[in-house]
Amino acid sequence: MMCSVMELRYKEVVNINDGSCMGCVSDLEVDTTCARVRALIIYGRPRLLGLLGREEDTVIPWEQIECIGEDAVLVKYCYPPGHKFQRKNSALNWLFG
Repeated sequence: MMCSVMELRYKEVVNINDGSCMGCVSDLEVDTTCARVRALIIYGRPRLLGLLGREEDTVIPWEQIECIGEDAVLVKYCYPPGHKFQRKNSALNWLFG
């Protein structure tokens, strides 16, 4: 399956380790010396409607991507130690973090 960068940006990223929805692909990290995609980047959630900045971005190395489908990207991502927030498919978690 062929996929452009614009199509990839709207795909949801799902962590198959815990079934959590991590967000949508925001950016790509590309190694220009060998013309390869190195990682997917998901921007952090805005804090207080963006007035207090945003949380840290999530960088998912290309090796942890399992499958890129029509609607979603499946990854095997282990959150770093001390990571306080894991996105879930819940409206309450989205509202209250």
